[in-house]
Amino acid sequence: MIDVLVVDDDPRVARINAAYTDRVPGFRTAGTAHTTGQALAWLQGHHADLVLLDHYLPDENGLGLVRRLRAGDSRTDVIMVTAARDVATVEAAMRYGALHYLVKPFSYSGLRAKLEGYAVLRRTLADGPEAGQERVDRIFGVLGSAAAGPMALPKGHSAQTVRLVRQALKEAGQLSATGVADRTGLSRQTAQRYLKLLERSGQVGLTLRYTGSGRPEHVYTWTGTGEDA
Repeated sequence: MIDVLVVDDDPRVARINAAYTDRVPGFRTAGTAHTTGQALAWLQGHHADLVLLDHYLPDENGLGLVRRLRAGDSRTDVIMVTAARDVATVEAAMRYGALHYLVKPFSYSGLRAKLEGYAVLRRTLADGPEAGQERVDRIFGVLGSAAAGPMALPKGHSAQTVRLVRQALKEAGQLSATGVADRTGLSRQTAQRYLKLLERSGQVGLTLRYTGSGRPEHVYTWTGTGEDA
């Protein structure tokens, strides 16, 4: 489970954000705080993998808390969840190391997309101590795809077919284009086209399987993010 500290000056909003968090598989709200001081005190005695952080707090703004965490060498990650829309605040959050920035008001699906992207990032980072360029691209691609929210389909692509390919991968865990075609009834070329779309959006991972003869086979793995088409 990924433990989350929810920080918001409004107790009602904090409860809503905590309830949203607890609905996402693999996440649980470990605590709530309504000021920077409360958040720091909580973190001194408890563990949180992630902080959902409002910017407008009564004692010190959210960016101040991010600076304090980074100055203290904290490995707790931060997603800003705030009504602050000015570019200076967004830029500062990025430079101080916030992983995402979610603008209020938002829906459950909006927060879920950010949390699912974060979960995929953690799994990708845990997959061995070294990263080649393909893995590095996948790590950075996870953040970009989650920030974009639900995937916008290029012209000529069907949301229904996306869901069909996703379902095949979810059920099998890992498939080649031929495997997806066999399960869905699509042509191999169509399956390949949709798999590449999902891979570019960070929703599936791509590996090469060497069989000892000829070209390596492209194998696609469901990452567990991006339910909405």
